[in-house]
Amino acid sequence: MLILRDNMRILVVEDDVMLGEGIVEGLKQHNYAVDLMKDGRMAEQALETEPYDAVVMDIGLPGKDGISIVKRIRNKGNHVPVLLLTARDAIDDRVKGLDSGADDYLTKPFDFSELLARMRALVRRSAGRADPKIKFETLELDPAAQTLTNNGEFVKLSRREFALLACLLENVGRVVSKTKLVEKLYGWDEEVDSNTLEVHIHNIRKKINNKYIKTIRGVGYTVQKEF
Repeated sequence: MLILRDNMRILVVEDDVMLGEGIVEGLKQHNYAVDLMKDGRMAEQALETEPYDAVVMDIGLPGKDGISIVKRIRNKGNHVPVLLLTARDAIDDRVKGLDSGADDYLTKPFDFSELLARMRALVRRSAGRADPKIKFETLELDPAAQTLTNNGEFVKLSRREFALLACLLENVGRVVSKTKLVEKLYGWDEEVDSNTLEVHIHNIRKKINNKYIKTIRGVGYTVQKEF
């Protein structure tokens, strides 16, 4: 079963406006749906109600600090992967962050490509999978390179198409509802037309010769193995 979530919906919690918006923009350019919060208490509330696949969170936040937030969500059974950010590089701070239940730690300033790589690794580990690529039948998606091949031939997808196909391939054999797909592909601040998903699905089918993706009327879509 493919359960690698590289079309992730990410929560970024950072009170430095310039840094936070920069991270959000960078993540969106790599096909991720992203929500940005600048207050610790609001972030904690969002984590209690929204289905995030990963969290990038500063330790020093107004309202409530990042370490306290991680401790609380872990106590409530929320195991979403958390990557903590901080300008502090003392060993004690790293230890406190990891002991709080965080999965990894990145010290500011950092290179954005490292943040991406660390985040992908966290989600792979949480899914119990080591392979960074998503493979199904003749298809192979490479989230790091943002490429899709079909029978070894490159297929050009838009940012949304890539994320949508990845979401379906991580749920092979299961029906993914339209609501879940919208949650995965779009953040709070993005408007979605009623026929957006249908258009994306149509385009993907055309590009991969109409293979694999099945419509479950009134519910959503599924990818099924060919027998």
